[in-house]
Amino acid sequence: MERTITASLTKLGQEIADRLVDTRQRELEVITDLTNEQLLGPSMRIVEPPIWELGHVGWFQDRWILQNLDKSEPVDERADSLYDSFNVPNDQRPALRYPSLGQTIENITDILERVILRLDSHNPSDEELYFYNLVLNHEEMHSETMQHIRQTFGYPAPKLSVKKLNIKALNINPDYELHDVAIPGGTYMLGGTVDLPFIFDNEKWAHPVEIKPFHISATPVTFSEYRKFVDEGGYQERSIWSDEGWEWLKMSDQKHPIYWKMDNGGEWIWRWLDRWMALEPFLPIIHVNWFEANAFCKWADRRLPTEAEWELAASAAPSADGQSFTEEKRAYPWGDQHPRLEHANLNSAAGGIVDVRALPAGDSAFGLRQMIGNVWEWTASTFEPYPGYVIDPYDTYSEPSFSQQKVLRGGCWATRPHVIRNSFRNFYTPDRNNIFAGFRTVAK
Repeated sequence: MERTITASLTKLGQEIADRLVDTRQRELEVITDLTNEQLLGPSMRIVEPPIWELGHVGWFQDRWILQNLDKSEPVDERADSLYDSFNVPNDQRPALRYPSLGQTIENITDILERVILRLDSHNPSDEELYFYNLVLNHEEMHSETMQHIRQTFGYPAPKLSVKKLNIKALNINPDYELHDVAIPGGTYMLGGTVDLPFIFDNEKWAHPVEIKPFHISATPVTFSEYRKFVDEGGYQERSIWSDEGWEWLKMSDQKHPIYWKMDNGGEWIWRWLDRWMALEPFLPIIHVNWFEANAFCKWADRRLPTEAEWELAASAAPSADGQSFTEEKRAYPWGDQHPRLEHANLNSAAGGIVDVRALPAGDSAFGLRQMIGNVWEWTASTFEPYPGYVIDPYDTYSEPSFSQQKVLRGGCWATRPHVIRNSFRNFYTPDRNNIFAGFRTVAK
């Protein structure tokens, strides 16, 4: 028995090492093609310099693996003053003096090698596994962050070594019609379950909530649907905006989504990275904030789903009589199988968003499409702790944002597959429109 356990742990250690290397490769690929000027980028409140992103992921590994588990001294004595995300405010980061790209890569590679070396000399304990998963999830989330920084700054697409999602694999049915799906009510267990290999503290733990029956759109809102809202004066109609949303609208002076403009022929086009493109009708609306999503819903006489409704529609299955739902709680809309290309637009495999009618193999048991991948989806819910919340060691991840931000669900085209699951809760302030977010709606 001892030999079997040891062999299993050794295999697990290799799997972790492989993921650490793969994750770092992605982080480097989304950053290291940039010029020195681009590595700093314009000074903006909502994003940090790309060079900071690179140094930060190394600092985080050092902080939670080497310093935390081994009680080691920091690998770089300056790192805390540069890369501590909680104590170095966003608006200060562009003015800091960073090591060169070459020196930054050397520093974070040194840390990575030390982190992997521990797996050669230690069988990971449960505590160690938690922190390895923490640094993996953290860096994978930052590789997505780097993608939306590139979009914000208008940089070109990076060259990634990733298996591509081709048009044939999308399996688009041109006869597919946008529609609502009826979801029965009942007592639903909202949140992460103990069988999941890793979840954050804000997902803990599954707890009963009462949900009334509702009808939710089978797909996210499309460009064509949102364009009608814009063309009919949605950004000028005070009655459909909340007080906070209207204040944001006036301060931002936006009259349409942030990356839209009219071309010389009077047609709407939108900016994707460094290119301007026509609005394709069945692509999901992207780069709208919570205020914009909420205003659209009021205009359409709809509403945003709560996060409990969203998770129920994504993870539950209808009962035999169709009047309720089973106790089954899927990790992903299609089941418990790790995401594959035919399931969801993740991992930058498509290089951007795809048609909302695509990828039917990823449908939920209720028939909702693309609940994982393509675009993050705003919900009506404010980010709050679940009952009995206990803070995890990474104590600045969730708690500072409680009551301040809105919940998004489902991941996007750039989300790494190991990060996302039905119970994963993303969160941003309601004014953020540079992230890869859209939304779906619920009938009133």
